[in-house]
Amino acid sequence: MRRRKRVNRYLFYVFLCLLLSVSGLVRVFAEEGKNDEKTLVVGVPADRCPIFYLDGEMKEPVGIGVDLMREAAAAAGYEASFRVIEEETLKKALDKENYDVLMPFGSAIFSASGQPSIVTDNLMQTPFTFVTQEGSSLPPMEELRVGMLSSLGGGIETLRQLYPKIEILEFESMEACVNALRKGEVDALLHNSYVWSYVLQKPAYQNLRVQPLTAFSMDFRAGTLDTPKGRSVVKRLNEGIASISDTRRQAIILDYTSRKLYRYDFFDFIYQYTLPLVLGILLFNALIIIGVQRMRSIRKEQERKLRQMMDYDPMTGILNINGFRKRVEELLRAHQDYPYILSYSNIRDFKYINDSLGRNSGDQLLRFWARKTQEALTDEEVVGRVTGDRLVLLRHLRGEEQFYLDRKKVIEPVENFFTARGKENRIQISSGLYVLTPEDYKNIDVDRMLDMARVAEERARENRSGNYEVYNSEQWEKGKRVADVINDLPKAIRKGEIEVWYQPQVNYATGEITGAEALCRWNHGRLGLLQPGSFIPTLEEAGLIYDLDSYVWERVCQDLKRWKEQGHKRFVSVNVSRGDIREDRDIPGQFRGLIEKYGLSEDQLRVEITETAYAESPKLLISETERLRGFGFQVEMDDFGSGFSSLHMLKEVPVDRIKLDLYFLTASGDPEKGRIIVSCVIQMVQMLGLELIAEGVENAGQAEFLCSRGSQDMQGYFFYRPMPVRDYEEVLAARESKIPDRQ
Repeated sequence: MRRRKRVNRYLFYVFLCLLLSVSGLVRVFAEEGKNDEKTLVVGVPADRCPIFYLDGEMKEPVGIGVDLMREAAAAAGYEASFRVIEEETLKKALDKENYDVLMPFGSAIFSASGQPSIVTDNLMQTPFTFVTQEGSSLPPMEELRVGMLSSLGGGIETLRQLYPKIEILEFESMEACVNALRKGEVDALLHNSYVWSYVLQKPAYQNLRVQPLTAFSMDFRAGTLDTPKGRSVVKRLNEGIASISDTRRQAIILDYTSRKLYRYDFFDFIYQYTLPLVLGILLFNALIIIGVQRMRSIRKEQERKLRQMMDYDPMTGILNINGFRKRVEELLRAHQDYPYILSYSNIRDFKYINDSLGRNSGDQLLRFWARKTQEALTDEEVVGRVTGDRLVLLRHLRGEEQFYLDRKKVIEPVENFFTARGKENRIQISSGLYVLTPEDYKNIDVDRMLDMARVAEERARENRSGNYEVYNSEQWEKGKRVADVINDLPKAIRKGEIEVWYQPQVNYATGEITGAEALCRWNHGRLGLLQPGSFIPTLEEAGLIYDLDSYVWERVCQDLKRWKEQGHKRFVSVNVSRGDIREDRDIPGQFRGLIEKYGLSEDQLRVEITETAYAESPKLLISETERLRGFGFQVEMDDFGSGFSSLHMLKEVPVDRIKLDLYFLTASGDPEKGRIIVSCVIQMVQMLGLELIAEGVENAGQAEFLCSRGSQDMQGYFFYRPMPVRDYEEVLAARESKIPDRQ
């Protein structure tokens, strides 16, 4: 009996232990199940500040949506854990098991695999507002073009449902949206107003403005798949959402929307501080430039002082012989068309002045002489001191008037230097002059030129009766003449000394005057009537022939206009020199302008260009000839037969008329061969379809010969010499009234 009681007690203890063990396991499983139900994994985006974004330090999701869900979850008995959604869309994220719920939802949707979803009650309302550029207004809704982020799928669908006629353009980023707005591709951008409170903090978006019009408001919900578990989670969350007061909701929203959450990047700082940065950079560059300029100034000053020591005479301040030599070389290279003279001068008996009046007086005299000479020079001239009392000078030759002026302003004050100071010593200066030749400009040898001038100075010093001697007298006279021509041309044009003469051109068969060639004569106020050969080559060499030719062209057009007003349409050939044609001059355009200015027709003004000019610069002259003919002018090749490239030029040059030079009929040699050559030239020109006029016809035999070979247009002394315009008009009047006239 006692044994049975002991067994029963043993079995009771075993049963009690088993019961306790099962109870413990149940409690453990229940606790584990209870822990799983308390943790809620919420998937959220991270690019919608201030609703969802990553905290700067912890790199965890924060924002309005996070705080609202955290409070709702806590009230529902959950501990919310937020995880950034890695999938591209909410639809794809719904199919993943990584999250218990996802945010944000406006309404229930289907997952990417087609499973239905269920959503919580509304956490808050998110108003969607338009943003435009400052100063812009919204067009009517049916005409509106709206830009939205492609990630706002629910918002895009809602907008399409509410406003079917609105054109919606989707963009991958906010930057792309704003660029489209600024380019005019869209009229406005659309997003919820909480996001705009963050986005518009960017400095570059300061010109964007939120429009007061609210397009629509969307619910802000959490969602998950429509499963038993999902429905359970949603039911509990709804209880938590219901416990959040409106005051608490507004406090959370206000907290985030009032913060300065935007973090400036490098480009934001550049944009905001552009003006200070630009000013700073400019200031920095200015300081660098000032520093560099200062260094350059110091270096230039050092170079100037060094050059002063090397190239300048310390006593007079003018160039020494070394500096003079350098400057002369520079001037001759730069001004090869200037007529220059080089003088070598010294003071007679200068040693006596130093001995009798003292060295200081001699130095004062030299400084005075150097200063007066320097004052009389231009930038294209130079003076230097060789040694002692010897000065050398490179002077632009301007004619005899310049010598009288130099004597008055320089020589006489120097000669009277001591007498003007109450002493009886009168100074005498002897000079040697060397006129530079064309060879001196090609092969510049300053020392050789100085030697020539010094030889002439020695002759002047030996000849007590004169103050100067010229080394090359023929060149001296030629140089003075060149100087007179060059220096007097502007004055001659201004005073009307240049006269336009006309040499008539006739048809030998009919005796009719068909035109004339315009020539010029210079009625020089001091030198008298100058023939073209005495000044035209000089002007061509000096590069001034264009000034003369332009004047002649203008005067001819004035005469043609006057004759036209009198009822006479006449024709004149004008010369274009080889020096007139340059790339920086528009000769065809100038002729066209003259025709328009004076109301003439192009055939009245014929353009003569010498055959040698084509040979010297064919490409440019051929181009200009083509343009002249394109404007309607007749172009003549002048002096044909006097050069060496005539046949080649006939092939290359587009001209209308050949002006045959009778060199072959007047020059030495076999006259019969000359006539054969002229006959062949006439025949060749006719076969080429060109007009022909012979110039230089001096006798009846030449005229008859030319006419017999088919060349009837002629010009020459046999018919008329060049004559002033009034004489030419009288000849024309006599012809027109059929009064016999023969010179």
